[in-house]
Amino acid sequence: MARKKGKGTELSVFKGREAKLNRTILQTFAHLGSQTIYDVHKRVVETKGFKRTRYANVNIRVRTLEETGYLRKTGLKKTKAGLEAVLFEITTRAYIALLLNTLNIDGLIGELDEPTALTLLSSLLSREQK
Repeated sequence: MARKKGKGTELSVFKGREAKLNRTILQTFAHLGSQTIYDVHKRVVETKGFKRTRYANVNIRVRTLEETGYLRKTGLKKTKAGLEAVLFEITTRAYIALLLNTLNIDGLIGELDEPTALTLLSSLLSREQK
């Protein structure tokens, strides 16, 4: 699941020392759906290059991704110990970030037809005016 730097736009979620772990966590959620932090940590340490990743680091990254809007709480899950753990899931913003990280923007713009390009342009212009 871990991969090299994408060819697309470099987003803030994929910059800095947390970039690789953020990408791996988001990809894990994208593949598996709603998970607890413990379940995500189990999957992350199975990923090449993340064998020694500590639970605390995954916990901090998941909480930060939730605060920035890339993950959201979806419910609770009863654990084997009888406690309740929070379930998280990926948001639409995170799916878009993962896609933009892998897309080549030049190729995407080259493939746009005129009506789609106009819609994209109007959306970008309205965002710029805010």
